Amino acid sequence: MKRLAGALTTAVLLASLAGCGSDSPSAAGGATQRPTILTVYAAASLKDTFTEIGKEFEAQHKGVKVQFSFAGSSDLVAQIQQGAPADVFASADIKNMEKATADHLTDGAQVNFASNTLEIVTPPDNPAKVASLAGLAKSGLKVVICATEVPCGAAAHKVEEVSGVNIKPVSEEASVTDVLNKVSTGEADAGLVYVTDVKSAAGKVHGVTFPESSVAINTYPIAALTGSKSADLARQFVDLVTSDKGQAVLTAAGFAKP
Repeated sequence: MKRLAGALTTAVLLASLAGCGSDSPSAAGGATQRPTILTVYAAASLKDTFTEIGKEFEAQHKGVKVQFSFAGSSDLVAQIQQGAPADVFASADIKNMEKATADHLTDGAQVNFASNTLEIVTPPDNPAKVASLAGLAKSGLKVVICATEVPCGAAAHKVEEVSGVNIKPVSEEASVTDVLNKVSTGEADAGLVYVTDVKSAAGKVHGVTFPESSVAINTYPIAALTGSKSADLARQFVDLVTSDKGQAVLTAAGFAKP
């Protein structure tokens, strides 16, 4: 009888433990809820500022995770046109935003939130002694710029046209960060990037301003997208970017008002 009682006691304990084990968050319906993902497609030159703004957005919206895709604006809009799941699009120029708007991919009006200007970038010691836009046309100089379909490349092309300076780049890159990387690693003698890129890479590169850049100032628009499954959150992200707090982050990084 004692053996039987002991066996019964053991069985009851095991059943009790099993019952406690099944009372896990998932079984009890209290599993940790997966965060709502807000996907933002943004121009490569916005990486630092939007990452900071994204953290602020997450702090204001518990349970929301902002996921970014940074690249050249032309690449991003092409992905959106092909059905890539995105909630917000921020372009480094109006032209690429207009492509999205023409295809009825933007939800409501676009909002211009910043502007940016080209600047010459060289390695820290500026070994080629580049001091002007005309200096980029010097024979034998390894210059990199953005491809013309990318906003920084379109701006560079306009500057060339207006100034009459003919730059012969050794490569044309898909984004402004690619240009910056080639110069900062010494693969190129000079390049054309934005003022904000030179500022963000302080100590790693040297910047040279030039007056001709004023003819090709890029305006940055942002818009929520019609394909968003979180339309309210998408509009709220746009609102944060255009708010005083968002604008302060952009201004600190060197962006100007639109």
